[in-house]
Amino acid sequence: MTGTVLVARMDNAGDVLMAGPAIRAVAEGAREVVLLVGPHGRAVGEMLPGVSRVVEWRTPWIDPEPSPMTGPHALRLLRIIRDIAPEQALIFTSFQQSPLPLALLFKLAGTPRTAAICSDHAASLLDVRHVVDESVDVPEAERMLALVRAAGFDLPRGDGGALAIRGPLPEVGYLTGPPGYVVVHPGASVQARTWPATSWARAVQDLVRAGRRVVVTGGRGERALTARVAGGAGQHGLSAGPAFSGQWMSGGPTLVRGAAADDRALTDGWVEGGPALTGGHWEKNGSSGRSITDLGGRTTFAELAAVLAGASAVVVANTGPAHLAAAVGTPVVSLFAPVVPAGRWAPYGVPTVILGDQQAPCRGTQARVCPVSGHPCLTSVSSDQVVEAVNRLVCAKEDVK
Repeated sequence: MTGTVLVARMDNAGDVLMAGPAIRAVAEGAREVVLLVGPHGRAVGEMLPGVSRVVEWRTPWIDPEPSPMTGPHALRLLRIIRDIAPEQALIFTSFQQSPLPLALLFKLAGTPRTAAICSDHAASLLDVRHVVDESVDVPEAERMLALVRAAGFDLPRGDGGALAIRGPLPEVGYLTGPPGYVVVHPGASVQARTWPATSWARAVQDLVRAGRRVVVTGGRGERALTARVAGGAGQHGLSAGPAFSGQWMSGGPTLVRGAAADDRALTDGWVEGGPALTGGHWEKNGSSGRSITDLGGRTTFAELAAVLAGASAVVVANTGPAHLAAAVGTPVVSLFAPVVPAGRWAPYGVPTVILGDQQAPCRGTQARVCPVSGHPCLTSVSSDQVVEAVNRLVCAKEDVK
């Protein structure tokens, strides 16, 4: 068995989640796995099975908001690596990234053995230089597993290689009501992968009209967006006491700070840190809830995972919560802009419906800002398609149960 292995995945939360199966494979053959991440991946890294500890360093050639690459910044990483004193290091990268800058720093810090996927000449920087056919779109989780297998590690018997996080997850029923709702996560860190807020609001409206209870989620910086999406459903016609097919609904308006649900208090964005309540309510054990709940900015990462785990399905763009939903086994409706290939980055290992024109002109551009006027790859998606996809996936999850 190997001693300490340092595993590096320097991207965002979704990238780190996709590294989970490969990390478990390394943990099977190592006494300790230390995970090196950027600031956006730390919360995820701390929840991955097989990780002993997490260290953080902002990578100037990968981070979307990079710090300057200076001597002191490099020395900080050298000190981190020397303190860890790994027997070997594995560098996980996406297909458009080079592992060589990090491999150089590992070697300068005295790491005796390094491994990475690399098509460039690496000479002594890599002891295991694994070459893959990058013209073939292999899921990122499998691509990283291929590297660790080349380095001599493999998953334990019985581990099928799905995404996973550590439990137990926190109790979130006080936020969401009972399980069985649909999560809608409208935010994304990359503009080119976003669906218009008005489209999200229309989808929420139509999901509720179809009898679904909807929980809208988002980070602290997305509160205005989630409030607009949750409140916008009311503007699209969800007045008090609509007719729903599910038994959890009952008549009469839901009150919002003493106002009926069709009052302007609902649609003017008052929901700063509080739930948006729109039309109808569910009842369980005598307590009432709401058909739309806005949790924007109100959950920790672990709580978000628990919210996703309680959902029947998740509707989300190509962003971290899509992979977090996969890690807790929840089916995903993925509004996927083809700026990166769905074959690599679609939610892995769970029932998934991909929506969006995968042959749009932006295909494969890796653009962060949409390069095509009108954003046609996603604006072509209708809320009816979202509702239909959710219905299919809810049935799939119920069949698994």
